[in-house]
Amino acid sequence: MPNFRGKRLTNAHETMIWASRSEKAKYTFNYEALKALNDDVQMRSDWVLPICTGHERLKDGTGAKAHPTQKPESLLHRVLVGTTRPGDVVLDPFFGTGTTGAVAKMLGRDYIGIEREDAYIEVAQKRLDRVRKLDDAALEITQPKRAQPRVAFGQLVERGMLRPGEKLISPRGEMATVRADGTLVSSNARGNHRGSIHQVGAAMEGAPSCNGWTYWQFKRDGRPVPIDFLRQQIRGEM
Repeated sequence: MPNFRGKRLTNAHETMIWASRSEKAKYTFNYEALKALNDDVQMRSDWVLPICTGHERLKDGTGAKAHPTQKPESLLHRVLVGTTRPGDVVLDPFFGTGTTGAVAKMLGRDYIGIEREDAYIEVAQKRLDRVRKLDDAALEITQPKRAQPRVAFGQLVERGMLRPGEKLISPRGEMATVRADGTLVSSNARGNHRGSIHQVGAAMEGAPSCNGWTYWQFKRDGRPVPIDFLRQQIRGEM
């Protein structure tokens, strides 16, 4: 809102309410997807987005703005990617010119729009008729690691992706031997170590814990490759 009288701070933000029906209600929050949208940095609660201008601003037959408070599609894109999944139903009880419906349709969400003004309904319908859903492959979003299928290191051995007796390499160039049951055996100045990829990695570093998937590498064609590369191959088949 403009501040013509100069007697207050100029309004520089709008407030969104993100709520659920109750404290125990389940809701969707795609944390990893929002983080990916923000250059792999956690999404903040204050968003800087451009207002709706240019080709996105809808006009009526006289060339005037079709709606005084048309929201930018970038806002709804962020909201829907962050809080819904493809196939979900989005309700907008104040549909206006259909920004929510247009973005929902593009992102593969269903929607219900409620609007009482005939002029807005007409503009919204024409807008929605022009929107095409994105390809399914383009609608996939980054999932949290805990949602990905679990793969045991032993599966790599069972499938012959790593052979018993093969050597794994630590970041410092120390070696561990793969055993037939999916465990490792190694030794260094800290002693002899046996156990899972995580246990042996932690023991070799003298650390309380270790992510063995990112710690260990194997050699292919003379080049080191993280063992997580093999895990992702299996996940891609699931």
